[in-house]
Amino acid sequence: MTMRVLFGAGPGDIDGYGTERLRAEFLVERLFEPGRIAFAYTHVDRMIVGGACPTGEPLSFGDGADVGTPHLFTAREMGIANLGGAGTVSVDQQRFALANRDVLYVGRGAKQVALESDSAAHPAWFYMNSVPAGADIKHRLITKSEAKPLELGEERRANKRTLRMYIHPEVAPSCLLLMGITDLAAGSVWNTMPPHLHERRMETYLYFDLAAEDRVIHLMGRPDNTRHLIVANGDCVISPAWSIHMGSGTGPYAFVWGMTGENQAYNDVSPVPVETLR
Repeated sequence: MTMRVLFGAGPGDIDGYGTERLRAEFLVERLFEPGRIAFAYTHVDRMIVGGACPTGEPLSFGDGADVGTPHLFTAREMGIANLGGAGTVSVDQQRFALANRDVLYVGRGAKQVALESDSAAHPAWFYMNSVPAGADIKHRLITKSEAKPLELGEERRANKRTLRMYIHPEVAPSCLLLMGITDLAAGSVWNTMPPHLHERRMETYLYFDLAAEDRVIHLMGRPDNTRHLIVANGDCVISPAWSIHMGSGTGPYAFVWGMTGENQAYNDVSPVPVETLR
């Protein structure tokens, strides 16, 4: 297991960033290498993102040394989304079977988590978001059928999509974590239009189900000072509260969104008219 640390940056800092520096601060790559767990800890609202691809023996974690507590979950909660083949997550010996696009909420106080795939030939991809938590909430499996779907966008604007809420007050409660999965309709490429800001929450975007040759062009930065990241399958973008976020793909893709901050009000956003972007 590895834990990379990212420190984030302010909106004025990115003026001096070249491509490699921008990617180093805001993009987490190679989260799903077979047989290992990879975590990245960002000082942006102290979110941890992680990925695991078990191909043999179960992969486990739970030690809190990297966050200064006895266990990782001593003062944290987590969402675990399965983006690959069927698998199992065990939380302190309690087993949960996750199919593709199922999400497990792990509450504060857990000691040990173990991840395993049903088939090494078709391994699970476990994607994780963890944030500080101040309440004890029971672990809960949320299947794809239990998520709350929202139909958004328009075919004529190439942004038609289905957003599913999993860890959300209307579906499964948490302390501060929000998490869901968005699938784009066939022929649509834009994941958010128009872009927006939510000054009271940060967000992470994990792009998946891209073909090897495809990429997502993720736009970030202040509305009057934008930048972009070229993102491959299984890469995660860290989007601070001061940054817009929207993207367009060269082929089909989906993404997991995770948020934390001052509130869980999904509609607490400030839309940014496209014509004002620079």
